[in-house]
Amino acid sequence: MASNIVTTKWKREMLLISDNPSGQHLFIDAGEENGGYSEGYRPKALMLSALAGCSGLDVASLFKKMKIEVDDFEIIVEAELTEEHPKFYNKVHVNYHFYGTDLPEKKITKVVNLSVDKYCGVMEMFRQFSTVTIENHFHNN
Repeated sequence: MASNIVTTKWKREMLLISDNPSGQHLFIDAGEENGGYSEGYRPKALMLSALAGCSGLDVASLFKKMKIEVDDFEIIVEAELTEEHPKFYNKVHVNYHFYGTDLPEKKITKVVNLSVDKYCGVMEMFRQFSTVTIENHFHNN
């Protein structure tokens, strides 16, 4: 069974530094309204980045495998927090935007579905506590 270890250390005030199994570091901080200085990622927003990153890596890998050409793509994640503490994302909408000429929409949709339904572990984690919806947007030049 694979496992990861991440160590997060308090630097000052509300600023933390966290390592990653790849050897990279990132800063986590609160906004000024919560005693921080906005010098790092906010934890809940970081979760959304992890979701987009996980699926984005799947999509990029599958595009290469299936020889699908796009000029660019981006993933925009919109999420709604609950009102009561502990606040968590109860609704998440993932928008996939693909840019190019003569985009193979059926193949791209298949790739997104493979990521969403089969490969992206972060997506599956989100499904445990949130309603997740997906939408593809094709921008042909």
